[in-house]
Amino acid sequence: MLAFFEWTLTIITIFYALLLVAYRFWFDKLHQFKPDHTITEKIDFTIVIPARNEADNIKICVDSILAQDYPHRSFEIIVIDDFSEDDTAAIVKSIGLLHANVHLLSLADYYQPEEMNSFKKKAIEKAVSHAKGDWIVTTDADCIIPKHWLQLYNAYIQKHQAKNKLVFVAAPVMFIKERGILNEFQLLDFLALQGITAAAVGAGKHSMSNGANLAFEKSAFIAVGGYQGVDQIASGDDMFLMHKMKVTLSSSIGYLFHPGAIVLTKAMANWKQFMMQRIRWSSKARYYDDNSIFWVLLLVYLYNLFLIIALLSGAYSIFAISIFCKTTIELFFLLPVSKFYKLTPELVYFPLFQPLHILYTLMAGFFGQVKTYTWKGRRVK
Repeated sequence: MLAFFEWTLTIITIFYALLLVAYRFWFDKLHQFKPDHTITEKIDFTIVIPARNEADNIKICVDSILAQDYPHRSFEIIVIDDFSEDDTAAIVKSIGLLHANVHLLSLADYYQPEEMNSFKKKAIEKAVSHAKGDWIVTTDADCIIPKHWLQLYNAYIQKHQAKNKLVFVAAPVMFIKERGILNEFQLLDFLALQGITAAAVGAGKHSMSNGANLAFEKSAFIAVGGYQGVDQIASGDDMFLMHKMKVTLSSSIGYLFHPGAIVLTKAMANWKQFMMQRIRWSSKARYYDDNSIFWVLLLVYLYNLFLIIALLSGAYSIFAISIFCKTTIELFFLLPVSKFYKLTPELVYFPLFQPLHILYTLMAGFFGQVKTYTWKGRRVK
């Protein structure tokens, strides 16, 4: 029985290694986007920011967008207040008095809380229905936006629209670096997720994106019916929309691979918030129509599960070998990703976090499928 188990873990380790080699190959094929500075035409953008209890962050976020080197007449900002219990709405209103392109909507003017399970999807849909821009760009209220963000989106969309019908663009996100073990752990964990996103989307393999930094054509959003069909799922406003557009429309999906497009966002402040965030992310796994993502997630989960079983069953040799292989192949993948995000020095901590990463992966994956979770002060199904 032990021999059978060891062979099974060996086979899973090989498949996992091959998967990461593929991701490394796809990531290495990405080329940094080079804007065509001769393009003078400006796309009209609507930046959509759902916000709940973000009084500490919303002004920093909006100010960073207003500081764009992009004509104010060519973009608007719509903040959708999601039943906030603090001064979020008042802060946005005060900014709007000074900037005519900053607008506030309130979900409370259109819905009752008991009418929905995915507040963020409803917020984005409502904002899109009010949007004047041809392209929608979404971000989160706790994000800091780089100065050339809209310029890069404008150049990327116009360049690729000339070749084929582009309807959706994913772009990079990273946590703000701060001091502490929790922040270091989140940086490295998120670095892997962002690297896989860039590699897979660039290669056209998975529908992966992050709602803190993506853009889509307004007409395409309307054409696929927005979030209809997935609006009962609390999470997944980014990936489900991307997948709908990919399979429904005869159009292309792009990835804006440029360091000047990296949106910075806050990491979770404590371990409880971190686990709630990861449970929230994993809760949508069973709803994926993109089978390639499902099988990847299943492989990763089984690999971590078998590692724990090996340790508990006393198969220390195969456990040690598998951990060594896991760490080596993951570092092989992460090296070019860390260079892009300028986080290579953080990799020195990566081997130390392996036990914690294995445990959290199993816990988040399990609890994301079997229980409700707390997010933004709400109990979510």
